[in-house]
Amino acid sequence: MNSIMQNDYPVFRLYQALRTQLMGLLSDDDLAFSPGGDNPTLGELCREMGEVQHAYVQSFWTFTMTFEYRNETPGLAGSVAQLAGWYQALDEALAAAVTALTEGDIAERRIARPEEGFAPLPGTQLAVYREALLIFYGKVSVYLKVLGKARPAQWQQWIA
Repeated sequence: MNSIMQNDYPVFRLYQALRTQLMGLLSDDDLAFSPGGDNPTLGELCREMGEVQHAYVQSFWTFTMTFEYRNETPGLAGSVAQLAGWYQALDEALAAAVTALTEGDIAERRIARPEEGFAPLPGTQLAVYREALLIFYGKVSVYLKVLGKARPAQWQQWIA
């Protein structure tokens, strides 16, 4: 087991658990909600987060990051079951990609990102993805409050 999986990933799984909790709160009807303006529906926001995770998964395999992937699965943004299944597959793929890293990769290989001058090592890349999850959860928290959804204790303590 590499150092990221041993030292960082157990806590990282707690951040992923928030998304699993989210899927347990939502109905398919909830996914159609948008607070208005230029905001996407909740389902579109969830699909976008999966696309972001896909980019991170691929970055650990290829050491290059792009945000070009789009999941065009019909009905995905309107189905809690489809989103939950996709998230689980993405979580498994992320764990496999991080597990495959060697200690040499962790210490020396940088991940080329679209931002000029920013090429993090894998540990930092995982930390940046954790921050992306937190941003997503912050956005979703607003949707949940407007929908009148009670948030689990971990959501209330970690997010708002």
